Amino acid sequence: MSDRIWDQFLTERDRQVFEASGYGALQGFGKRPAILVIDVNYNFCGDRPEPILESIKRWRNSCGAEAWDGVAAIKKLIAAGRGKGLPILYSTGIRREDDWDAGSWAWKNSRSAERVRPTGVQADGNTIVPEIAPGPDDLVVYKQKPSAFHGTNLLSWLMLLGADSLIVTGTTTSGCVRATVLDAFSNNFRVSLVEEGCFDRAQASHAINLCDMHAKYADVIRLEESLSFIQSLPSGLFPNLPGSNRR
Repeated sequence: MSDRIWDQFLTERDRQVFEASGYGALQGFGKRPAILVIDVNYNFCGDRPEPILESIKRWRNSCGAEAWDGVAAIKKLIAAGRGKGLPILYSTGIRREDDWDAGSWAWKNSRSAERVRPTGVQADGNTIVPEIAPGPDDLVVYKQKPSAFHGTNLLSWLMLLGADSLIVTGTTTSGCVRATVLDAFSNNFRVSLVEEGCFDRAQASHAINLCDMHAKYADVIRLEESLSFIQSLPSGLFPNLPGSNRR
C-alpha cells in the first residue's frame, strides 16, 4: 500500500531501517475475526462535529471533526460485520462519581476532574455515540485504563467466542488503541487496524503510532480492504454469539 499516512514523518534513514530490518511484513487476516470498537464515546468525539480547538473547550479529550469521520467509517464496518454475524465488541470508560478511581489519569492532565454531559442528552461522556451504538447482541467492556484487556472480560469473551483475530477501530490511536493492540498481540491474536476508523487529537501521534503498530504488531489496512475481507467470509462462523438462543 503506497502513500501511507506516516510517510511525511519518516526520514530517509527511517525508511532504510524498516526495509533492511524486515519489519512491516503483512501477517494477514485471521479465520474467525471479531470487530472491536475502542472508546468511541462523547468524551473523545464531542457531541457534534466541530474543529478540535472548539470541541476541546468543553470536551478536553475530544478529537474534533476527525472523530466523526472515523464514526462514519466504523458505522460501515459494523454494518458489514453484523451482516456476516461477526462478534461486535466495544469498550468505553467507567468512573465513580467522586473520581476516586481516576488514579494515575489525574497525574498528567490538569482538567481531569471535569464531567461534561452532551447537550440535551441524559447521558455522560462515556456513552458510546448513538450513530454506532451497541445492539442488544453486542458486547461492551467497561475499563479504567488504556487497554481494553486490562481488568475486563475481553480476553475471556474472545476465548468463549473462539475468535482468533481482531479488526480494530477507535480512539485514541496513540493511547487506548495502541495499548489494546499490544495486549492483543501479546495474547497471539492477529490484529488488523482500520486506518479510517482510528483517530487521535494529535496528527503526528496518530500517524507515527499507526506506523509503529504496522511495523511490529498489526496490519494497518484501509476500510475498503476490511469490508472486502468481511464479505468474503462464510456466514455462521459464530453460532454462539450473544442472543443466539433467541434466534
